[in-house]
Amino acid sequence: MSLRMIDKGSMAAFVSNLLQAYEVVGPRAKDSQYAFGRITDYDQLRLDYNTTILPPKKYLLPQEEVLFTFQTEGMSAAPVFDTRPRVIFGVHTCDIHALHLLDAVFATGQRDEHYLERRAATLIVGIECLTPCDEHSFCKSMGTLSASEGFDLHLTDLGDRYAVEVGTPAGEALLARYAANHGAGESEVGLLDKMLSEKWPRFSYRLDFDGNELPALMAVSYKNPIWKELEGRCLACGSCNLVCPTCYCFDVQDRVSMDRKTGERIRVWDSCQLAEFARVGSGENFRKTRAERQRHRFFRKGKYIPDMHGELGCVGCGRCARACLVDITPVGVWNALHKAHTA
Repeated sequence: MSLRMIDKGSMAAFVSNLLQAYEVVGPRAKDSQYAFGRITDYDQLRLDYNTTILPPKKYLLPQEEVLFTFQTEGMSAAPVFDTRPRVIFGVHTCDIHALHLLDAVFATGQRDEHYLERRAATLIVGIECLTPCDEHSFCKSMGTLSASEGFDLHLTDLGDRYAVEVGTPAGEALLARYAANHGAGESEVGLLDKMLSEKWPRFSYRLDFDGNELPALMAVSYKNPIWKELEGRCLACGSCNLVCPTCYCFDVQDRVSMDRKTGERIRVWDSCQLAEFARVGSGENFRKTRAERQRHRFFRKGKYIPDMHGELGCVGCGRCARACLVDITPVGVWNALHKAHTA
């Protein structure tokens, strides 16, 4: 919509002003790593972070959330919605793409009003990645190194100021009300263009092929022996799913009071890599082997989600590669599949 500028000296006041009206969450230092958490003071915000342990998804699809409460006497139930105003500050472009995909997922078919109510109350302030997070990042291969939508405001560090791209009317209103800012001059536009053009060579294409070819590659890889090889390595711990910004599988549980008169139904994160995930009531397990579960995981990211939503289900953040104890990585698996197919 437009390009504005915020001097770095004005950022503390911007965040402080936001705290008066919103719950603000952003990247915070956590030991030697970073994690999205609630910000109560500007000094806690680390916009220079590399990556976070868990994605910002956890504020739109919490690890545990109450869907509704119920009373057994009279058989009544009441939905529980989280509509608190929230700003997620400092979201990297890969995670912006992930949230954009989740927006489509939860608005398609049977709409998930719990997600959508929370999303409607949430504003996204992104930040441009000017250097790779680490050796596990492959966002350039997945087309997520930049973002043109999915945010309300998007920051780029220009040294002594931030260039601020306004993405929505809500973002424009946020900037006008809470931040001292000014329009971008010709020299500032030139500096922004220079920063963005210089960043691209710093990132490597880590897939040996165009990421858009993934659905076709997966379609011919269903019987590839790599799935059996992964079975011998995978620990079925589920860590890959639990740190993923685009995984959205969940379990539903009921918690009932001791007197059995009241209770609540909760949704919790789940993992398709766990042995119990695909076991049904009659006892059958339709993905009982680790090979089948690993194949399902990669088909979800590389074919099933693209076929359904037109976007790749992996954004190249590298979190699953960092979390895996046995070095199963998307780059390694997909490059091996591509090599086998083109040999």
